[in-house]
Amino acid sequence: MSSKIAVMADPDTVTGFMLGGIKDGFPVNNMEEAGDKLKELAKEYSIIITTEEIGDNFREIIDKISSESALPMIIEIPDKKGSVERESDPIRELIKRVIGVEMVE
Repeated sequence: MSSKIAVMADPDTVTGFMLGGIKDGFPVNNMEEAGDKLKELAKEYSIIITTEEIGDNFREIIDKISSESALPMIIEIPDKKGSVERESDPIRELIKRVIGVEMVE
């Protein structure tokens, strides 16, 4: 697996990241295509940035990919609608999984 970064999100979020220098952007227009695209990207990219909405819709796929290996890291960010209320913080969980240390508030 190469050390490439991909963004898979709504078209506006992908455009923003591409303007910021990310070369590989994959706009998702509907949730049906997002699950298959996520599996495909996990084979080629070491970091995948996606939105919280996509993450919530495909939690089982993300958990399966994340449990198999430290890479790819799947980072969930808020989309243009804002952050989603959650019981646990996915970034906190990612840090705990990757470096083995739980952050304290």
